[in-house]
Amino acid sequence: MMRRLWNFVATALLRRGTAVFLALAVAVGVFVGLAAAALIGALEGVAELVSWAGESLEIPDAIFFATIPLGFLTAWWIARRFAPEVAGDGVPEAAAALAVRSGHLPTRSAPLKVVVTALTVGSGGSAGREGPIVQVGSSIGSSIARHTGLGEDRVRSLVAAGAGAAIGASFNAPIAGMLFAMEVILGNFAIRHLNAVVVASVSAAVTTRSIVGEDLILRAFPHRVRDPWELALYAVLGVLASLVGWLFLKAIHAVDTVPRRGPAWLAPVVIGLLVAGVGLMEPRILGTGQDYVRGLLNLVSTDSLVWYVVLGIGGAKILATALTLGSGGSGGAFMPSLFIGAALGAGFADLIGPMWSVSSLEPGSFAVVGMAATFAAVARAPLTSILIVFEITQDYGLVLPLMLAASLATFLGDRVHRDSVYSMALRKMGIRLTRRSEVDLLDTVTVAEIVERVPVTADAGSTTAEIQQILDANRLHGVPIVAGDRLVGVITVTDITRTGGPSDTVLASEAMTPSPVTVSPSTPVSQVLERMASVGIGRVPVVAEDDPTRLVAMFRREDAVKAYHIALGQEIDHDLGRSRLRARVAAGADFHEVAIPSGSFADGRLLKELPIPGGATVVSIRRGLQVLVPHGNTRLYHGDALTFFAEPGVGAQLRERLHAGDTAEVDAVAPEDDARFFDLEIPQGSVAAGRPIRVVAVPAGCTVVSVRRAGEVIIPTGDTVLEAGDILTVFARSGPRRVFAERLKVGSE
Repeated sequence: MMRRLWNFVATALLRRGTAVFLALAVAVGVFVGLAAAALIGALEGVAELVSWAGESLEIPDAIFFATIPLGFLTAWWIARRFAPEVAGDGVPEAAAALAVRSGHLPTRSAPLKVVVTALTVGSGGSAGREGPIVQVGSSIGSSIARHTGLGEDRVRSLVAAGAGAAIGASFNAPIAGMLFAMEVILGNFAIRHLNAVVVASVSAAVTTRSIVGEDLILRAFPHRVRDPWELALYAVLGVLASLVGWLFLKAIHAVDTVPRRGPAWLAPVVIGLLVAGVGLMEPRILGTGQDYVRGLLNLVSTDSLVWYVVLGIGGAKILATALTLGSGGSGGAFMPSLFIGAALGAGFADLIGPMWSVSSLEPGSFAVVGMAATFAAVARAPLTSILIVFEITQDYGLVLPLMLAASLATFLGDRVHRDSVYSMALRKMGIRLTRRSEVDLLDTVTVAEIVERVPVTADAGSTTAEIQQILDANRLHGVPIVAGDRLVGVITVTDITRTGGPSDTVLASEAMTPSPVTVSPSTPVSQVLERMASVGIGRVPVVAEDDPTRLVAMFRREDAVKAYHIALGQEIDHDLGRSRLRARVAAGADFHEVAIPSGSFADGRLLKELPIPGGATVVSIRRGLQVLVPHGNTRLYHGDALTFFAEPGVGAQLRERLHAGDTAEVDAVAPEDDARFFDLEIPQGSVAAGRPIRVVAVPAGCTVVSVRRAGEVIIPTGDTVLEAGDILTVFARSGPRRVFAERLKVGSE
């Protein structure tokens, strides 16, 4: 039943394009909103259970010495036993899925990430829920995209949409969620991903807010800059935030790299005891710390503050969070960064206040700006930092100090520490992301155009000695390992050497690299090279679009050279063709490009149905990264970019027609005498309903070109029987068209 439903959705997606794709983005947002609400509820439930246990045993503070180690140990065991990808922050895993796995995230990640995070943070661990819900959201987006048969580019869109929806749901901040997805997860602001991310973020925020209400979402009242001279203080705060961000990153790295001795289960227990010890001295740093942050953001005076106490709480939060993130459980660095920044800002205001005579300083204002600046320094996401604070406060009053401090913190943070908290985790995985801002020549060539379809493979049960013979016989440095018909890993000469050389006792399954980086046939070669460079490999398996475990080919370094020659040849041929065509036609004729806008009458129509004026020829249609060679039955969609060759003046006329929203608008740009295409719908009760076309009174000067019926386009014959609701595309002058329209209404009243 479920498979039938997925097939129906996939078919609808192929037929209707953008509209159904955005509907899937809405579905992603709703599911992520529900997941965010579930995670918030799970955290609250575990925290209340811990509180109840402490009160029942009359040890409300000491209870954490039991619950935190137990929570860390259980979370570590679940991650190790069932799904290693659910350990850690969550944001790096989502970014890695886009960078090296074609957007593939296992569906199991979503529920297990909720459980593991609830155990880690709900038991008292010092971490945030935002990073984990980003992974949950990305997993939901990936699952929906893959099960509906989408291509890789749209899989990437829905993975990013799920991540943006997660942030939008956590903070009721859809704009910040959108920017987070583009700035941190995707690393670019490609327009083709934007619609899905925005729609998902908004629907997720609405869903979560309607379930959990406002009480569990971070909020602050508006603040103002009382005097322009305060901007100097905010600049100093930005500098301090970069230093605190550096300290936080160093602490995380130090805990992550400390030598671990003894059995593996001992580490989460010991780390849990250390976190409980820090929490015993300052309980406010345990959990997400959102209540304490909310209190700092709403302060209007320093009467209740002691600067060294507030800064000490911030320092304790750094230590406790670094320990928690190194426990092997699940928790994010997003909220801890905001906590530390808010403490830094409020403490700075209290410290500098007695020496500042220009204006009265509000610690809440500095907490807000310190929060944004510290997150910018830690995550290197200044736009997200600025917008998320705006959506928390619902006011632009601090926009200038926010921009100043966040920009300074990001600029200095890049210079004192090369990695963000997320790229540091990716580097630990062996992934070094590269960000491109310009179109690569190899964007125009896909893997399917390059690789051979019959790769050399080896069985998982083969020995490394047998694998070495296969490599030598085929002059290869690595082969994919399969179990039955499923890809399970890749083995290389380096792997064989690492395990002691060719051996009759070591199996391929023991020496191989499991869960390798993969690409699909539709992946542009430029992205393949990025992934290979990110993890430092020389070959990558090519898997089926609809099944990431079914091997279809191998892409190797030498294939990149072949791809470059193909792309270069295409570019030269393209330029030569343009030059020859310009030399043979009237002066002024040239190539033009126009995108089909939202609401255009061309959206969803076949190319042959468009009123293309004489003197214009459609050469190509660009859809995302795909370039189509058009024919009459090519269906157009919103966002498609048409390249056409046209005489002077004709290009502007075609552009106007494609921007027309309905038939009346097209009439305005076409002379009354011109024959052109029109759409006429057969109403209920029409005399034409139930009759073949040959007996319908079609007036002279009017030709029925096609019949659209429930998404199907029928090329009509005289025996084609019409039905109520059919849409006839006719080629006619305006006069005969009006006569035909009136005839179709006969009998409908």
